[in-house]
Amino acid sequence: MAILVIGGTGKTGTRLAQLLMAAGHSVYSPLRGVKFDWLDSSTKDAPSNAAAANNEQIGAVYLVGPPIVDMASVLNPFIDLAIEKGVKRFVMLSAFQVTKGQPPMGVVQEYLDTLKVDYCTLRPSWFRENFFTFDLSFNALTSEKIETRNLLVVGPELLTCEQIAAIFTTVLGRNFLFKRVSQEGMSQHLRHEFHPGVTEMFSALNLIVTTGGEEAIYKLENRYVGTCTLLDFIRANKEAWIR
Repeated sequence: MAILVIGGTGKTGTRLAQLLMAAGHSVYSPLRGVKFDWLDSSTKDAPSNAAAANNEQIGAVYLVGPPIVDMASVLNPFIDLAIEKGVKRFVMLSAFQVTKGQPPMGVVQEYLDTLKVDYCTLRPSWFRENFFTFDLSFNALTSEKIETRNLLVVGPELLTCEQIAAIFTTVLGRNFLFKRVSQEGMSQHLRHEFHPGVTEMFSALNLIVTTGGEEAIYKLENRYVGTCTLLDFIRANKEAWIR
């Protein structure tokens, strides 16, 4: 089966594309020279055209959306087009705090729920690095049946920022401090980095964290729990933080 990996040169897509190719799947992604840009409508047919040139049809798509709040405005029409061209399965990278119906990715998830296609939403907690999401996306794209449509991806322990600072202090031998700021202080900081829509989104996510929302989500049953603790990870990679 041919598979389209959007974000194929990114943190999750690169490793995912490599795994898929090693397993014998035809992969279409920027890693293979296929141009695709969510915000450039002239590229929307490039993946299916590339597959057709090889007498193949894309049957599954790995979705990583663009950094915009109204993600559904570009993903939903693309999903419709992909279905028209024969795609039967979608695997979307979302986020731990984003529930179905909530912007930005949750609105797309809600739309997928209305369609007669297989799909899976992967929701890692505060995703920054690709620790094991690529394995989950590989399985979701290639397995005979998707077992769950909404999979939370978490580590083996729930830590406060103060505890994280203490772990860094212990392993690296220098003092790390976490400074707690107000919700307004966080919003002001974000305004220097992002445009207003994204600032509001991250402010809302931060409010979920500070009011105990993550603890509640962490206790849900539809979870994939990793085995590497933060302590183990920092010990294994301590050279990256040594100046």
